Amino acid sequence: TLFRSNSRQLSSLSQGAHPRDSTEMPGLLERCQQYFGTSDLYRVLEVRGKAAAEGEIRRGYYRVSLRVHPDRVPEAEKDQATPKFQTLGKVYAVLSDKEQRALYDEQGIVEEEGEVVSEDRNWEEYWRLLFKKISLKDVKDFEDKYKGSPEELADIKQAYVDFEGDMNHIMDSVLCATYEDEPRISEIIQQAINSGEIPPYKAFVKETKKKRTERKKKAVAEAAEAEEMKKELGIGDGMDRSEE
Repeated sequence: TLFRSNSRQLSSLSQGAHPRDSTEMPGLLERCQQYFGTSDLYRVLEVRGKAAAEGEIRRGYYRVSLRVHPDRVPEAEKDQATPKFQTLGKVYAVLSDKEQRALYDEQGIVEEEGEVVSEDRNWEEYWRLLFKKISLKDVKDFEDKYKGSPEELADIKQAYVDFEGDMNHIMDSVLCATYEDEPRISEIIQQAINSGEIPPYKAFVKETKKKRTERKKKAVAEAAEAEEMKKELGIGDGMDRSEE
């Protein structure tokens, strides 16, 4: 039960109580910090946080996975890429499980001994099964419906507040956003600031041209990498791999 899980985890986290064996594998949150620079599961998937809907969690996992998949790194780096990709899969597994997500949201902990995290799963196969039916048409249809919608407008404002005006994080967080959308998104934010809906954070109103240029350069490179990844993995064309 959640009560039993909480008790076990809180006990293990208490200072001085049951210290972690030096040979024991780091917990999921520690691995997130190691591989992604944050122990916040939502930030690993680059989504809005507790407010993120189920579909946003799934799309966040898909987007980040295209960048960290072991097939995208040289052979010499696979030893590092594989556990990173496995960690990403476990983050998604936790946040897509209602009970595990509730535990994390309420207590900030993960049930390390639970089946969701401890299961010895083939995460690459799991990824392929999860996304094998996604096609370019699916993505385009969703983008057409989402962009300009009240949902996108709310997401942009929420991301602005969550990240206190940092456009790097805002552009990573808003669904379907590309560098080509940035002028439109910036205008939406500015209008909301002018109307008093959101505060004028310094990170936004005083952002330098250099930072904007660096963000565009990074976005263009990542978009090119993502397209290559889709081709290599045989996704995006609407074909179910099981039918090949």
